[in-house]
Amino acid sequence: MLQDAFCGADHVYAVCMGQTKEAVTKAYGSEEDWKFIREQLGTKGYEDFWHSLLGDGIENVLEQTTDCPYAKVCGLAIRLSDKTKAVWIVIGFLREKMQADDEIPAGIMTTTEEHYYKSLELLDTISRQYFSAKLGELMLMKEFRKSRDSERIMETELKRSLTMTNIVRMLESEESFIVTVEEILKETCGYLSLTDAELIRKNKEDDTLEIICTYENSKDTESKRIKKEKIGAAEDCPYFTGKPYMISSDTVLKAAFKQFFAKEAIQAAIYLPIEVNGHTEMYLSFCERSEKRNWSMDEIKFVNDVKRIIQSVLTKRIAQNSLASSYASLDAILENVGCGIYVWDPKENKILYANQSFHEFFPTEEKEEELMRILKGGCAYTEYYVPDSSRWFDVRSSKIQWVDGRTVVLYTIYEVTDKKLYQQKVERQANNDFLTGLYNRMRCEHDLQHFIKQTKEIGGQGALLYIDLDDFKHINDGLGHQYGDVLLQAVSHNLQRIPGIESTCYRMGGDEFIIIVTHSQYNMLKNILEEIRGIFMKPWFLKGRDYYCTMSMGVVCFPMDGDRVDELIRKADIAMYQAKKTGKNRIEYYDETIESTSIKRLDLENKMRSATLDACKEFTVFFQPIVGVDGECQGAEALIRWKSEGMGLISPTEFIPLAEYLGLIHPIGDFVLEEACRHLKYWNDMGHPDYQVNVNLSVVQLLQNDIVDKIKKVVEENRIIPHNLVLEVTEGLAVNDMTRMKQILAEIKQLGVRVALDDFGTGYSSLNHIREMPLDIIKIDRCFIIDIGKDEFSESFVKMVAELAATIGVIVCVEGVETKEQYEALSKMRIQQIQGFYYDRPMQAELFEEKYV
Repeated sequence: MLQDAFCGADHVYAVCMGQTKEAVTKAYGSEEDWKFIREQLGTKGYEDFWHSLLGDGIENVLEQTTDCPYAKVCGLAIRLSDKTKAVWIVIGFLREKMQADDEIPAGIMTTTEEHYYKSLELLDTISRQYFSAKLGELMLMKEFRKSRDSERIMETELKRSLTMTNIVRMLESEESFIVTVEEILKETCGYLSLTDAELIRKNKEDDTLEIICTYENSKDTESKRIKKEKIGAAEDCPYFTGKPYMISSDTVLKAAFKQFFAKEAIQAAIYLPIEVNGHTEMYLSFCERSEKRNWSMDEIKFVNDVKRIIQSVLTKRIAQNSLASSYASLDAILENVGCGIYVWDPKENKILYANQSFHEFFPTEEKEEELMRILKGGCAYTEYYVPDSSRWFDVRSSKIQWVDGRTVVLYTIYEVTDKKLYQQKVERQANNDFLTGLYNRMRCEHDLQHFIKQTKEIGGQGALLYIDLDDFKHINDGLGHQYGDVLLQAVSHNLQRIPGIESTCYRMGGDEFIIIVTHSQYNMLKNILEEIRGIFMKPWFLKGRDYYCTMSMGVVCFPMDGDRVDELIRKADIAMYQAKKTGKNRIEYYDETIESTSIKRLDLENKMRSATLDACKEFTVFFQPIVGVDGECQGAEALIRWKSEGMGLISPTEFIPLAEYLGLIHPIGDFVLEEACRHLKYWNDMGHPDYQVNVNLSVVQLLQNDIVDKIKKVVEENRIIPHNLVLEVTEGLAVNDMTRMKQILAEIKQLGVRVALDDFGTGYSSLNHIREMPLDIIKIDRCFIIDIGKDEFSESFVKMVAELAATIGVIVCVEGVETKEQYEALSKMRIQQIQGFYYDRPMQAELFEEKYV
């Protein structure tokens, strides 16, 4: 109506086009009018503006030249909040431009050029006011709907809270266990709108199952108790295995469950085990029989909370019928707990108990009295140092009920001297490579940043030398890793003896070294390079013989070649790679003309792009079991594999760095995360609710702005337990931007997802980083496990990490376990998880589920 009134009044033709190139309004004018317009202007005359004006540029009015001398065509962009909402195409036929021989059909409207431009101004004003009003209406409707959604959420939370409050009150019920549980089942079924719930017990005499209490949520059927009603043999009931099951209507069922559900007319069900003295003797059954149902995370959590309350009621009833522990039994226990125990009655200011370990820790009364003064200060935890004996103790206090019912304070004292000494040693070596004693990558990046800044302020030049040993793998493979370590140590000591670089040598990891030549030593660069070359001209004495090992070096100068840490290291690496390509045992200066890619790399890039565009069909997710020290599988790590149609099986070490460089790690990483969570949901539903899946996140993925939203979306869409998803990040990731990394990892943790620090100990190890990062798991790199049980340093390092992890409440997982000797050595340490070929290699999901699920 607005358009038609405007066009009729101002004698112009107009149409409004939206953001999808479709007309929002019907063009003003008859079919004969527009047939004439198209003959004069063509289609281009009123559609090309959509492309230019919709781009949110500076101009909001554009004029299109036409072949018709008396036709005027303009595009008018309607913008609100700097965003283009629609585009008007306005056409006018100008009377003063027409010639006497111009033939105009009857009914075609004409105007003047002055009136045409005033019409555009009027249309701009009217449109902005109209669109602004409509936008305001939409915002009000959105806020209204948001308010209604919030009210519904609040009502749901209130209902849940009231129901759980009623259930929790039953912990203090004096009714019998069966009556109490029936009331709990009634509340639960009412809240969740379930058809029925039962508590089922296993009869040990004839191995049958019986319903000891039940509740049916029906208008015509009241809650009733059915005592000792047999429901069949335990072997005919597929869920009575001691494991929990959360089976939705869309869960893929095995044959036994499918037959059972069909027989019992069950659409969805939750089965939770109830333990008696550590053994599963009962099962809670919650069923939906009337309609299909997919359990939400909130519903599963609610039902698990109900199960814990029923378990508590049962435990309380058992405890009430048990004999109270005697003082003699308590004394026998406390004397053998392995720590100092001290019990104090604060009301009477009286010592009730102190075990023998406590008296051994503090043999003199003066030290005992000094400790007691500290303890009675009210701290729940304190660290106590005894200077005379150089011993450290962790002291914790908590209020408990003593055997006679009175409230007392229990102090537990652990000696942690060894742990403190290890901790101090690690703190001293935070900036040093554990093998060679050189500074590590973290210190290198810190120092290089300082020297770049200093050189720019003072003037002059500095240099960065990137060294990689040639064919070092042959030394490791031929002589063994211990001799490879000896060679790395010898190289490090020789580099440190060169004048001018004594304190600026760094080991970057593996057989790679960096040397910084500062601006004050830059005039010695030529001599330094000759000294380094001379080191590798001589043989190395290893295993009773002389062996030659040369090096390839890349050299960059700063600030000439760059003034950023990452840029200089990257360019030095390119130069070093060029030195290797041209024969090794060479020194190459960085040059922008260096060809940094090979034909193979280009081919690999093309095939990777094609593979990722094709829904990652060539990629497969393998799973390697993660096993507890007790031998029980606890989950798996998801590992990507690529079998290219044109190039065959390609190593992850080859294509993953390239994928990160090309930005293709995003679709590959999303594919791995989705596949891992999909399989995790199946494992958890089918009897393994505590199984976890570990997924590696590269630095490129983790630094995406929407990484937290992606993780949240995958967790919610697959309806997995967030705690069972573990995201692995590497140590190198932690030191680049600690502030940002802490923020991202903290947001991931808020989702309930756990975080693991991968490849721990490979050059970045720092207690500061471990303490700052919100970690759940530390994964010790396989290089420390190779000689475990044989090499004292490796064993001490693993023990130290395990002690440190226990102190900060972090799980330790060891990678690369391949032999029985390694497993036996680790089983004696405080290790929780093991991963490696000793248990299994990475395998396809079908084989993993066949063996472990």
